[in-house]
Amino acid sequence: MITKGDKNKARLKRHLRVRKKIQGTVERPRLNVYRSEKHIYAQLIDDVNGVTIVSASTMDKELKSEITNGGNVEAAAKVGTLVANRAKEKGHAVVVFDRGGYLYHGRIQALADAAREAGLEF
Repeated sequence: MITKGDKNKARLKRHLRVRKKIQGTVERPRLNVYRSEKHIYAQLIDDVNGVTIVSASTMDKELKSEITNGGNVEAAAKVGTLVANRAKEKGHAVVVFDRGGYLYHGRIQALADAAREAGLEF
């Protein structure tokens, strides 16, 4: 039987493989996604300076009242829209998508699609 620790260890290995190939810059920051069982988090990261530019999650005050369950596809879509709006306010329209070692499916795909619809390019 595959335990939770084994799954996360495999995800971290996949994430490192992906991170070898992509890097966020000032002009094109990295949109990183992390999901837990109950919540989903997204941040724009400038890897050159080691700075988080903007972030959004299901824990934000703006979304807390709208979302009943932070671990579903609808909540992920709202987080994607929120992070895209915050990024556009800071002047970032083009990003590199980092799926964090997760499959591009379900909540990750919903967040990415919502961010694209809200105006981010990747």
